[in-house]
Amino acid sequence: MATPETQAEIEQILGQVPSWMETIAAPASDHSWGIFRDLTLGETELSPREKGLIGVGVAAAISCPYCTHFHREEARLADVSEDELEEAVSLASSTRYFSTTLHGNEIDMDEFVAETAETVDHLKEQEAAPAGAD
Repeated sequence: MATPETQAEIEQILGQVPSWMETIAAPASDHSWGIFRDLTLGETELSPREKGLIGVGVAAAISCPYCTHFHREEARLADVSEDELEEAVSLASSTRYFSTTLHGNEIDMDEFVAETAETVDHLKEQEAAPAGAD
């Protein structure tokens, strides 16, 4: 259970102290609120839209219905469209799919890093090429 000061802050910001926050053990409750407040709700390098889309993607990838529900609502508050939410979930699915392929096939990390660098260089060259040049 969070300290009375932290509980008051949570209620001020969220309008209530969600029941799930009350289940966080005392040694971690104030700290856990700080992480949530500062990263999810605070001003950071990421916009609320970006945070919402990342949250939806991660929640879908870890198959957490609680996080999925929360982050979809968070994203909607930031004017993320349903199409964008679907794309974020599809991107998370794609990342998880290829991660499984890479790990399951024990792809050599050094070779992967080298190939990725070559691919990035190629993509940069394609971006820099004048229109119509092949």
